[in-house]
Amino acid sequence: MELRQLRYFIEVAEREHVTSAAEHLHVAQSAISLQITKLEAELGVTLFERVGRNIKLTEIGKIFLTHAKSAIKAIDYAKEKIDEYLSPESGTIKIGYPTSLANHLLPMVISAFKAKQPNVSYHLRQGSYAFLIDAVKNGDIGLALLGPVPTNEIDLETHILFSEGISALVPSSHPLAERESLALSDLRNDDFVLFPKGYVLHQIAFNACEQAGFIPQITAEGEDMDAIKGLVSAGIGVSLLPDGTLYNTTPPSTVKIKIDTPRVKRTVGIITSKHRELAPTEKVFYEFVKKFFSMLEQYQ
Repeated sequence: MELRQLRYFIEVAEREHVTSAAEHLHVAQSAISLQITKLEAELGVTLFERVGRNIKLTEIGKIFLTHAKSAIKAIDYAKEKIDEYLSPESGTIKIGYPTSLANHLLPMVISAFKAKQPNVSYHLRQGSYAFLIDAVKNGDIGLALLGPVPTNEIDLETHILFSEGISALVPSSHPLAERESLALSDLRNDDFVLFPKGYVLHQIAFNACEQAGFIPQITAEGEDMDAIKGLVSAGIGVSLLPDGTLYNTTPPSTVKIKIDTPRVKRTVGIITSKHRELAPTEKVFYEFVKKFFSMLEQYQ
C-alpha cells in the first residue's frame, strides 16, 4: 500500500468523480484509476461503486476512508514535525484565538514575533472558548491565546499573561455617558446586549451583574464582537466588554465607561496540552509570548 494510493483514494472519495480528482491532483485519470484498482486488489474489497457518471463509496469504502484520512493526517503531521526539527526558524505555528483577542492582542503579538522570526508561517484559527480548549486538547492546534484562562482543565498547561478590566460600553446618548466611571448597579434598569448563553463573555457579564445585585435584562445578542458593538452603537442597549476589545477606539456613537464596583476583570493567557510536546517552532513562539508580556508588565 502506497501513500499516493491513499491520497488518490481520499480525493476521489470526497469528490465522487475520478476526472475531477485527476484535474485537482494534476495527474492523468488513468493513473488514478490504476492505483485505486491496485489498492482494491491489495485490500480484497471493492471501495467504490458506479452511480451513473459518478461513483460513490461502498459501505466498507466509507469505513476505509475514515481510517485513511486519519493515517494521512498522522503522516503529514509527523513530516511537518521533522521539518520543524530540522529548521525551527521556518516552521508553522498553529494558533487559536477568540474574537475578543482578534482586534489588538493577536496582531500585536504576531507582528512582534515576525520581526524576530520572519520565515515562520502561521495557521490561525478563530473559535469559541470551548472550541479552542478542545482543539488544543485534540492536537488540532498547538496552542491558543485565551481569556479568561481556564482553571479547571487538568489536561491543559496554562500561563496567565496579564489581567484586564471589563468596562461598560453605552450609547453616546445614554444618561451616564458623561461619567468617567460608574457602579455596575447604575445600569440595573438598562437593556443589555450580550453574547449568547454558553459564551464565556456572557457568563462574565451575567456574573458581574449578579454580584452587583441584579439580573441583566438581555434584549439582544450577538455572536461576534462587531455585532455587539454595532447593536450598542444603534442604541439597542448597553454591554460589558474587555478593555482590550476597545483599545484606542470605541465604535461610533458609543462611550466606554470604567466600572468601579464591583471591579470586573478577566485573565488572558496562553494554553497548551499537557500530554503533547510543542514542536520546536511552537516552543520558540510560546517562550517569546511569555517574555514579551513579562517585559510589557515591567514597563507599565
